Formats: sequence, C-alpha cells, structure tokens
Amino acid sequence: MNYSFYALVSRMKNISRWSLMRNSSTENVQEHSHMVAVIAHALAVIRRDIFGIPCDPGVCASAALFHDASEIFTGDMPTPVKYFNPDIMAAYKQVESIASRKLLSTLPEELRPSYAPLLDAEGDVKAIVKAADKLSAYIKCLEELKTGNDEFRNAAEQTLRKLRALGMPEVDYYIENFIPAFELTLDELDFSDK
Repeated sequence: MNYSFYALVSRMKNISRWSLMRNSSTENVQEHSHMVAVIAHALAVIRRDIFGIPCDPGVCASAALFHDASEIFTGDMPTPVKYFNPDIMAAYKQVESIASRKLLSTLPEELRPSYAPLLDAEGDVKAIVKAADKLSAYIKCLEELKTGNDEFRNAAEQTLRKLRALGMPEVDYYIENFIPAFELTLDELDFSDK
C-alpha cells in the first residue's frame, strides 16, 4: 500500500503565509514551521535549563514542525479573518481538527500513535509551540520592518503585546536575550567568541 503522509507534508512549501500583506520577502508554511521548531526547541531548553522546569525540547520541536500541517488541506487563513469573531474561530478550529485527522489517516495504522500528539499537541507542549509561533510571527514583522516595510508595524506591536501577556518566563528571556539580534544587519551581528 502507498501512504501519502510525507508527500503531503512536503507540500507545505507551496502554502504562502501573510497573504493579505505586502511582503518584501515571501514566507511559506514549511519555512515558517522550521523556524517555529527552532524557537520551540529554544524555549523548551530555556524553560528546562534556565528556569529548572521539566520540559522535553525534542518533543516541542517535533510538535512545532507539524503545528500547521492541517493547512495542507485548509490553506493559511489570515489571522484577521480566523479571529474575526468567535463563530469563525470555532468553525476554523473544527476544520483544522478534521484536516489533522485526515492527514493522520494517510499514515500506516502502526505509526499514527506517534504522530497524533504532534499533530494535536496538548498541555505544556502546546503552550510552548503557540509561544514559538507568535515569536516567529514577531520575527517576521521585525524582518519586514528592517526593510522599510511599514505594512508590518501594527502586526509587530500587537504581536509583542500578546507575547508579553503570555506571562511565560522563557518567552520573556528569549525576547530580552535573542530578539535584539534580529534587528541587526549581518555586519552588526557578533561572530566573536565570548
């Protein structure tokens, strides 16, 4: 039997993000998912190693890789539309859930238990991935602003407020210690050993 899970996942590169906004640099769901995985891993390491709270960076990174996989079937719905009102938000969550189950069904039965928690993360893993998703969006906004694209100014301000409101010490630590570097040019980044 042929299973289509990985072929479908590879199509995440065909789904554009930020479709309602003028972009100086386009971003697709596959690129975004990679960055969210990098950040989720970092947040989990910070939570575990800086704040002493048990957390599995590998699980967080893996869940982040698949956090938007349902968009293979749904496409990327712009945030202002997705969160326009509670009815649309609830309906979209239901569509995402159906899409995730459909994607899971494209795996052999024996593999599904390993992928189910990645396609539908819960608890602390879900919180870390959601925070990483917001941080990735904020970084995209900063990168666009750096090119002079003011289209992303409001999105950057709103996203930073949402990040601060999370009350997650690992997010605050990431913002304080790592976000400033995203506002620098390549020549300004510090490559020296400290």
